[in-house]
Amino acid sequence: MKKLPTSGRNIVDCDVTAHVNSTFSECRFRRPAEGKVRRIQTDGCQGRAAVSAPWPNGNNRAEKRAGMAASSNSSLSGSSVSSDPEDYQPPIWKSYLYQLQQEAPRPKRITCPQEMESRPKYYGREFHGMISREYADELLVGAEGPYLIRESQRQPGTHTLALRFGHQTLNYRLFYDGKHFVGEKRFESVHDLVTDALITLYIETKAAEYIAKMTTNPIYEHLGYTSLLKDKMVHRLSRGRTEPRRVTFQRDERISSPLVQRSALKDTPEKQCSYEKIHNFKVHTFRGPHWCEYCANFMWGLIAQGVRCSDCGLNVHKQCSKLVPSDCQPDLRRIKKVFSCDLTTLVKAHNTTRPMVVDMCIREIELRGMNSEGLYRVSGFSEHVEEVRLAFDREGDKADISASAYADINIIAGALKLYLRDLPIPVITFDLYSKFIQAAKIPNAESRLEAIHESLLQLPPAHYETLRYLMAHLKRVTQFEKDNLMSSENLGIVYGPTLMQPPEQNALITLNDMRQQKLLVQLMIEHEDVLF
Repeated sequence: MKKLPTSGRNIVDCDVTAHVNSTFSECRFRRPAEGKVRRIQTDGCQGRAAVSAPWPNGNNRAEKRAGMAASSNSSLSGSSVSSDPEDYQPPIWKSYLYQLQQEAPRPKRITCPQEMESRPKYYGREFHGMISREYADELLVGAEGPYLIRESQRQPGTHTLALRFGHQTLNYRLFYDGKHFVGEKRFESVHDLVTDALITLYIETKAAEYIAKMTTNPIYEHLGYTSLLKDKMVHRLSRGRTEPRRVTFQRDERISSPLVQRSALKDTPEKQCSYEKIHNFKVHTFRGPHWCEYCANFMWGLIAQGVRCSDCGLNVHKQCSKLVPSDCQPDLRRIKKVFSCDLTTLVKAHNTTRPMVVDMCIREIELRGMNSEGLYRVSGFSEHVEEVRLAFDREGDKADISASAYADINIIAGALKLYLRDLPIPVITFDLYSKFIQAAKIPNAESRLEAIHESLLQLPPAHYETLRYLMAHLKRVTQFEKDNLMSSENLGIVYGPTLMQPPEQNALITLNDMRQQKLLVQLMIEHEDVLF
């Protein structure tokens, strides 16, 4: 029994029974005020689009529609592109796959002339009971698109979808769990499932060769004003950030230090970092016709036609998403909260070098809490800490955390620790956790600091800058140790598990690494001026 082709792409939820008779007019990019690429609905797009097709494997021989496909490709290559947004000539959305979707066979239900007592309640008159493949083939012979459901003779109690396509009857095992499916995609009705399947099969047959090549000439990197926007954003983020410097620790016999003799520091040039962020793509069902913002081709199907970045809103085919650069610029309207939001996502959305939570809490603590005994060790009331969290989530940088709102500085300190602890990716990232732990285990003091420094340089820019700023603050906290009783060792005990967590949530591993976690934070505080 064949398995119905499925696709990971997002597909438009649409009524595919409508034909577009009018000439398909060209869709072009236009540049809205906010600089975000948007689509213009064309006069030819009257119906909602149909089902997504699986990514072709190249085995099927495509029927070439040379004229239409060639004009679709030439429409892009013929457009002039300039780095100056004033001279920008927008490329054209490609219509070939949209036209194919409109031409795909329409489903036709073959009803059973008699009522079947064994018919499940979730099937209609298309259910024919236990009939043979040969008889099903006789019922479906003729035009493309007719279908029926039968009970399997080989496996009673299971059901088969019989579908006519390509002058043959295709049989698929049919399932129901509240929705109908033969693969990954779930449908409200069998009719929608068949509609999606016919479009998938038709486009795979007619355009396999075209689809295999459609990512070779993407429009994404030709968008002059998009590149300009990205360059401005990188410049804005880089202005207020101290670039990490590579330091070589060298012994100088004239100066002694408890851990390392480091009077001679040799800086080597370090490549400039930008706050790169990968897109957070998720399968999406589009309402109405949509085109891929990477390859400019139509995203076909009824549901799950493609993927959308939940942070910036970029819409692309699932296959194209693997080729999109790591240049996501999050949209504040899509960021639903501050706490538990990815660190890089938050700083890019707010155009800052560090999360505003870190800046505001540290500013408030240094204003009125440096002498507070047990700072960061003493907990504030959990209810009040939760209030601060909600205030940041609701109001962002307008949240009031002043003394008039929260007189107890431990509440603000607790909110800062909660924010860092709840990050989905810790400040010291999961992939570098073992590297930092191994660095802390090095017995030689100079080599240990060198290894920690090398590990710090591998952190994502937003994580590095947040850690650098926090360590500088904690070092200032230790200067008030006589009053607050918080040494670098005590702060290491508090902040070790907050800043780094093992990738595997294993209590035994966490317990075994506590000593190294504490030592790492302690060393970063004491040698903050050299390590960062």
